[in-house]
This record gives sequence, structure tokens and C-alpha cells, in this order.
Amino acid sequence: MPISAIEHYAYCPRQCALIHGDGVWSDNAHTVRGSRDHRRVDGGKHRVERGRLVLRAIPLWSERLGLSGRADAVEVAAGQVMPVEYKSGVRHGSAADLQLCAQALCLEEMLHTVIPAGYVWYGGPRRKECVALTAKLRAETCEIIGCIRDQLVSGLLPDAPNDRRCRTCQLEPHCLPQLVGARRRIRRYLAEVVTSCGI
Repeated sequence: MPISAIEHYAYCPRQCALIHGDGVWSDNAHTVRGSRDHRRVDGGKHRVERGRLVLRAIPLWSERLGLSGRADAVEVAAGQVMPVEYKSGVRHGSAADLQLCAQALCLEEMLHTVIPAGYVWYGGPRRKECVALTAKLRAETCEIIGCIRDQLVSGLLPDAPNDRRCRTCQLEPHCLPQLVGARRRIRRYLAEVVTSCGI
């Protein structure tokens, strides 16, 4: 399972199913900006910055969790390894923290080490935030990995939330959340009719 599925699932389980189950993708202004901003990170060279060795575009995997992907960067200093996730915008919930935690879990398995924290760089405010990889965050990350796996195995497409997230989602034209919401209203109406008629 790709590590990127974690952020998609945290944002919206239906988006995750469309991308990773059905292979649907579409760009919008947010994804294009993110891809553009990632070019420097993805194409960057390993180098020393402020006394830390910064390794870019590092392949990751975990046999235990069935994950694979890539870290935007991994910082190494004084024997300590810390993953760094780059986001072009601002913080939105805990999605980036969960993705970062999954990267750290992969690195811990690959390097037989313990990683207490990592960083998320937000391009909007141009600030790097330290994320403590607590037991709670690790448990939440593993729980979401299990939910994604169950969702992909089932092949079922979750209902659309049809809320404010849908307005900025690049998959809105494929997802059609307004129709999913209408389908719910129709089911509720039919259930009420059946109940009122005593059927």
C-alpha cells in the first residue's frame, strides 16, 4: 500500500478509494502547485545543511505494515534520523502528521532504530514544525493503515461527505458528492414512506 494513501484517507476515505482503488486522478490548482513545489525537493541533491546531512527522495518500505513510498527528505545528525515531509500550503488537520509517522515507522524497520520525532515543512508560512511521534500518533497511523487496507480489499466506495472539503477536492467532478447526498435523501424519504404505510 502506498504511504500517500494515508493522507488521502485522512482527508476523505472516498477520495482515497477513488485514487488508490479505482485509479482516478485529476489535477486542480492545489495539486499543480504541490507538484511544482515538490520539483525542487524531488530533484534536490543530498547535501549538508546547518550541520545536518539532508538526503532527498529516499525510498521507504515496511514488510510488517505492507507499506512503500518515499520520504521527501531524511535528516541525519549526531546519529539521529528524522523524516521531513514537505507541504506547499498550510497545516490542515493531522493528515501530514500521520503520513510523516508512517514514514518514520518504515525508517525504524529499515534501519533498526527508534525515531522520536520528524518535521513537516509548510510552504505557506515557510515554517518547519517538529512532530513528536507519540504512542497515540503511532497507534492512530496503524489504525488508519488497517482501515485503508480493509477498504481496498472490500472494493466498496464510501459515501461522499458532501461538505466543505468537496469544494477544493480535485476529484469533485468524478466523485459527484451532490448526487451521493441526494441518494441519501431519497433513501431516507423511501424509508419514511415505507414506515408510514406500515409496509
